[in-house]
Formats: sequence, structure tokens, C-alpha cells
Amino acid sequence: MKSPIYVAIDTPDLTKAKQLAEQVRHHVGGLKLGLEFFCANGHHGVHEMMKLGLPIFLDLKLHDIPNTVAKAVQALHMLEPAVLTVHAAGGRAMLEDAKAAAGIHTKVVAVTVLTSLDDRDLSDIGVGGQARDQVLRLAELARDAGLDGIVCSGEEVKMVRDMWPDGFFVVPGVRPAGGAKGDQKRAVTPREALDRGASILVVGRPISLADNPDMAAREIEATL
Repeated sequence: MKSPIYVAIDTPDLTKAKQLAEQVRHHVGGLKLGLEFFCANGHHGVHEMMKLGLPIFLDLKLHDIPNTVAKAVQALHMLEPAVLTVHAAGGRAMLEDAKAAAGIHTKVVAVTVLTSLDDRDLSDIGVGGQARDQVLRLAELARDAGLDGIVCSGEEVKMVRDMWPDGFFVVPGVRPAGGAKGDQKRAVTPREALDRGASILVVGRPISLADNPDMAAREIEATL
């Protein structure tokens, strides 16, 4: 079985990104490239990472008016990422247009509530209720708009899987048992996330900052 682990390549340095990917390529299922990487390296950088032969998760969290997001998605066609993120808070029309503009081999998934936010943070930005309530609302919106799935924390993924049995669920911010949470406020272990219904797991610093990233990836993979 292909590993559900996607390693987060969060660096603007293309050489370092390629080195990390080379180290872990045999024990992860794909590479997650985010804003930090894409803003520094653009299409060229993604093409270079594609040479490793692993699926690319392009985590750009697009959020703008529907026409702008649709054109941005179209501009990514030649990269044909396996997974692409948009923000669910962009609304139904934006989500529908993003999915319509994507290539047939790209799963478009909606970011619900960032794993760095908790209930107090949501209150600060005017969102009432608990994080799980907001995740469920946005998951239902994404499903009804025709997206492939969502991004949510491991704390909510079971609830959403029960509501959307055939959805594709990305769980970021997972941390090995006993590992430092850093800025992640709603984190679970990789095993817990998978058991609760995650489709893929995004793991960053526990692998990328390890003394031996390959060993760290293997140790996480062994728990699954």
C-alpha cells in the first residue's frame, strides 16, 4: 500500500527542498509544496520536484473572487498537481468555479479551519461556536459545491467522514506521540488521524527538522 504520508516541503530553497525529498522519497506517498516554496520557485520549482516521481500536493489555499481563482487554477494546468487547495470560506461560487477549472486528474480540496486556530481564535475573527461546528458547515458547503474533499484537523475528520463517506480528507498538523506541537493547536498522532478517516496525512517539521529525515519518515510510517 502506498504511504498516506505527504511530507511538507516548507522552504524557499529549491536545493534544500530537493535534498529533503530525495532523503524521504521511499517512505512517503507524496510531496506537499506550499506558499513558501511556490512564491520562491514557481512553476519551475514544481517541475523540478516532479522529477522525483512522487505525487505533488500544491497547497496554495487560493481565496479570491470566483473569476480570479478560476483563472489561477487554469494557470496551474500544466503542473497537473494531484491535490490543490482552495479556501472554503471563499464561498460556493468560488468553490464551484475552482473545481470546474481544475484538470481531470487534480483533486480540489477546501481548507476549512486551519489547525493553528482554536475556538478563541475563531471568536476573534467573528466566527461563533466551536471549531468543529465551522468545519462541518464548510465541509457541507464543499461537498455540495462538488469538490473532492476538505482539509481539516484529526479532531474533526471522523465527524466529516461520517457525513461524507466518499470524500477525500487531508489532515495536516499531525504529530508523533510525545512530539512537540509547535503552532498546531488541534493536532493528533498519524495513527489516530488515519483511524478516524484521513485519506492523506501532511507531516512537516517532525520529518523535515529531524536529524535523520529518512529515519523519521520510516518511524512514522511504521506506526500506520
